[in-house]
Amino acid sequence: MKTSTNEIQDHPDNETDTEENQKKLKYPKSVFFIIGNEFCERFSFYGMRTVLTLYLRNYLNYNDDTSTAIYHVFTMFAYFFPVFGAILADSLLGKFRTIFYLSIVYAIGQILLSLTAAPPIGLPKREFSLVGLLLIALGTGGIKPCVTAFGGDQFVLPQQERYLSTYFSLFYFSINFGSLISSFLTPILRSDVECFDEKTCYSLAFFVPAVLMTVSIVIFIVGRPLYKIVKPTGNVVLVVSKCISHAIYQKVTSKSKREHWLDHADDEYDRSLINDIKAALQVMKLFIPIPIFWALFDQQASRWTLQASKMDGEIGSFLLQPDQMQVINPLLVLAFIPIFETCFYPLLAKIGLRTPLKKLTIGGVLAALAFVLSALVELQLETTYPVLPSEGVAQLRVFNTLNCPVNMTIGDQSFGLKEMDMWANVNIETTGRSFDYTAQSESCKINSIGTILVTGGVATSWVMGPDGLSYNYVDFIDKPKTGDPLVRGLFFVNESSSSVELSLRKGDKPSVSFSLNAGIHETDLKEIKPSVYDIWIGDQKAKSDVQLKLGGVYTVVGSVSPNEKNVNIVTVTEPNSMHILWQIPQYILITFGEVMFSVTGLEFAFTQAPTSMKSLLQASWLLTVAFGNLIVVIIAEGSWFSRQVYEFFLFAGLMFVDMIIFAFMAKLYKYVEVPDDGSITEEINMDVKNGIVNESYKDNEK
Repeated sequence: MKTSTNEIQDHPDNETDTEENQKKLKYPKSVFFIIGNEFCERFSFYGMRTVLTLYLRNYLNYNDDTSTAIYHVFTMFAYFFPVFGAILADSLLGKFRTIFYLSIVYAIGQILLSLTAAPPIGLPKREFSLVGLLLIALGTGGIKPCVTAFGGDQFVLPQQERYLSTYFSLFYFSINFGSLISSFLTPILRSDVECFDEKTCYSLAFFVPAVLMTVSIVIFIVGRPLYKIVKPTGNVVLVVSKCISHAIYQKVTSKSKREHWLDHADDEYDRSLINDIKAALQVMKLFIPIPIFWALFDQQASRWTLQASKMDGEIGSFLLQPDQMQVINPLLVLAFIPIFETCFYPLLAKIGLRTPLKKLTIGGVLAALAFVLSALVELQLETTYPVLPSEGVAQLRVFNTLNCPVNMTIGDQSFGLKEMDMWANVNIETTGRSFDYTAQSESCKINSIGTILVTGGVATSWVMGPDGLSYNYVDFIDKPKTGDPLVRGLFFVNESSSSVELSLRKGDKPSVSFSLNAGIHETDLKEIKPSVYDIWIGDQKAKSDVQLKLGGVYTVVGSVSPNEKNVNIVTVTEPNSMHILWQIPQYILITFGEVMFSVTGLEFAFTQAPTSMKSLLQASWLLTVAFGNLIVVIIAEGSWFSRQVYEFFLFAGLMFVDMIIFAFMAKLYKYVEVPDDGSITEEINMDVKNGIVNESYKDNEK
């Protein structure tokens, strides 16, 4: 009783000592350097990744499928290398040196990518871009598991547990804030800045993230004197891998029978480790369907961005770039998380949907619905696509460069061709065919007959001049790859006229210009920013307020003589007409699903594993992202579908089926409570029927 009395008397003093210790332990200033480092690194990563798909397609000239595949291979490596980063940090270099060395590799990759995008440097574009991306994936993936843990090492626990919670909030905010700013900024640098005589500036869009990555290294090094550095103590991933390998080897070579195949490893490994691995494997089984979600989620920056490039981004005087749509995700994440915690999750609990696995299932279904919406958008978008010539089908266009109407007959078709206008037949079934034509115009004194040719799979444009249809060329009628409008000149220049310049201007400075020589000829197609322009021939304004829109292909048609200059703008390919904001519902659904799936999944993985296995479960969760991107690579490179809408419906269907399987697996899972010491004190049913208790937890209870 005396001892107990002393303990009771000492208890208030112990509380006072703890309070005094908490007051003495100030908030570690070192974490602000780590948070600043993380902000710059995330700005660098997301800024580069936002414009990456368009860089691969528009600048490196890969097709849509290959661009998508390369983007997802890069993302796959970025989420695969964390395993090696964790092994390096925990077993060899320690967290500080791992972050420092791999950050240098990361910065070199960013700088190399920026230099490759600068034409004067002259580096082989494709080869060095891929090398740069590999270095970036190695760097960002390698430091990913280290930075958060390194920040946590700066706190003294349990005395500073409240401070640690604040740190994680600030850390998460820095990630999303860096992503938000860079996702909005780098598309502007790419599209609105002209450099090296090009209409875009990918080198600057990559250079700014490279600078931020370099700054992140400087910030990290400056905080070096303040850091608490924990020496490497061994990596659980290696230990678990060795234990599993040994168990498999013993099972194969040994004739003895054991209750569980992992029990074969008890000749070299502790029973507690084996039981912890059993528990971790029970959770990891539920990770098997998870990659399908990431296959859908990460297509925001690939397939959805390519879809947005075929849509109209004009909002008043502001032009929303297709890759800027990705900024919606971090914006909604920051908005949704507090709403979910205060409103949505309590509402779900009232209707019986309170367990993490049920939330995960709902999140997956929402992701599938997001892809159903993207498929519906694609179906509507297909109606705006131009009709392209195909094998056995030819297209014929006739342009009139003269300032007078012409009555024409081609084959069995008769029509009036207006002055400086175009007539088209986009569906001529033939592999090669000739047509007789007649052309008459009293005002231009034309009375011409002759023969014209068309070829299957080709869009042929014939040009009306003073001598009839005497000139033709192969036209481009597809949507511009970059999304910006394309324009060319098509003129008849009188022999007595000197060479003149055709230009499209905003103000006094030409945006594009073409040289017009005597005779009939077409100029090259040139890319121009969507806007309103004046058309000038030489020093004379020939037409005012011509609007060129996203996705349009235009031909400036006319004639030049000493006494007059006639000009008109003809739309060869209609501009994008479906607005980019129609993508917002699919972004809302995918972000809704992400919050329920990603945040809940991390919480589930962390709480359902013993303490010694928590880092293994976090590494396994990151690997599901890598495998999800691998699924996209396989489907994109397979090129199984002639229409993108079919691929969107495939992913939606896969996700629905995947969630049915996941829901069945979740129903068989028995939730357990794992205290901080890793022992099991209580089983929690949480409204799960027919669940199976994890045997390894039973062993721990014994």
